[in-house]
Amino acid sequence: MAHVHTYATCCPTAGPIIHLGATSCDIGDNADLVVLRDAFDILLPKLAGCVKTLGEFADKHKSLPTLGFTHFQPAQLTTVGKRACLWLQDLIICEKNISHVRANLKFRGIKGTTGTQASFLQLFNGDYSKVRELDNRVTQLAGFQSSYSVTGQTYPRIVDAEVVSSLSVLGASVHKMCTDLRLLAGMNEIGEPFEPTQIGSSAMAYKQNPMRSERVCSIARYLMNLVNNPLTTASVQWLERSLDDSANRRLCLSEAFLAADSVLLTLQNILEGLTVFPKVIAKNIDKVLPFMATENIIIAMVKIGGDRQVCHEKIRVLSLEAASTVRIEGKDNDLLDRVIKDPYFAPILDQLPQLLEPSTFIGCAPDQVTYFLKEEVQPVVNKYITKIKTTATKLDI
Repeated sequence: MAHVHTYATCCPTAGPIIHLGATSCDIGDNADLVVLRDAFDILLPKLAGCVKTLGEFADKHKSLPTLGFTHFQPAQLTTVGKRACLWLQDLIICEKNISHVRANLKFRGIKGTTGTQASFLQLFNGDYSKVRELDNRVTQLAGFQSSYSVTGQTYPRIVDAEVVSSLSVLGASVHKMCTDLRLLAGMNEIGEPFEPTQIGSSAMAYKQNPMRSERVCSIARYLMNLVNNPLTTASVQWLERSLDDSANRRLCLSEAFLAADSVLLTLQNILEGLTVFPKVIAKNIDKVLPFMATENIIIAMVKIGGDRQVCHEKIRVLSLEAASTVRIEGKDNDLLDRVIKDPYFAPILDQLPQLLEPSTFIGCAPDQVTYFLKEEVQPVVNKYITKIKTTATKLDI
């Protein structure tokens, strides 16, 4: 009402009819929807910017073999670029979800106190077509294509849950990505940006902590948990409305967008400065490659007439001996030495270099990256290409 009185004072001719027939939600809720729409339009190009930068990283390293992990135990090899495409896939899904929610946002329109438009029907002397025309005109002037056909006093609060949910899913996606980066930083395979004067630890001067990725995880975790608020709010809106939504929404909606904006800005900064350490990656591969090559060795023996079951048993015994040497004695994996010394494998010893070439273990990974970037990543980038800022603002560390 303070606003209404102020406007009336500033515009005395219009003063007598300002807010006539309207309820506060005809103003406030519609304004909120404008803000939500515009906030999405700020976030989506930033998300696309992260997709673009990560896509370039994936393409650059699509053929670089690296250890794959399941259960955080060494598994079949993949490539650095293919792993980046797993993160990209999540971001592509997030863009699709967020843009879908953005596209489906409607205006509340001019609906009155309980959504019946009774006061406006009275103003137009019972002419419902004029009531609809008013609703449509205001909706179009606000830049929306349509309004919700029916409302209570507010627009459906479940819409807020959809909005925050789409952002919470983004939070989960970037949290997963930055957790992976933290693990890889711990193995010295990939490093996030580290400034020349940056201090990793006040006590341990040698440390280069992945603090940017940690920051993303911290804020993303907050973002992920915000979704419970709008879900609960939507569930307890009594009949046409209650006012226990108001203060909660002012916190939850704004903080969800601010948190999402923060993680995308930080993620862009991380992605622009990612450093890959191929020699460390190769060293880590060498530690376990002999175990992974056992199937290739068995196949090679069978091709020259060997018995698969006999070969499998010999490999099994030698592998267990080598594993014991690694785990108990702390020595390097000597499985290949054991294979070379066993006369049984003499017929294929000249094939061992080829059987142990890491690039033969990565399957279709490079081709998958190329196809994925062309078919799924580039269309998303193209949607926002004129709005993408490829260089993130330098972060205050």
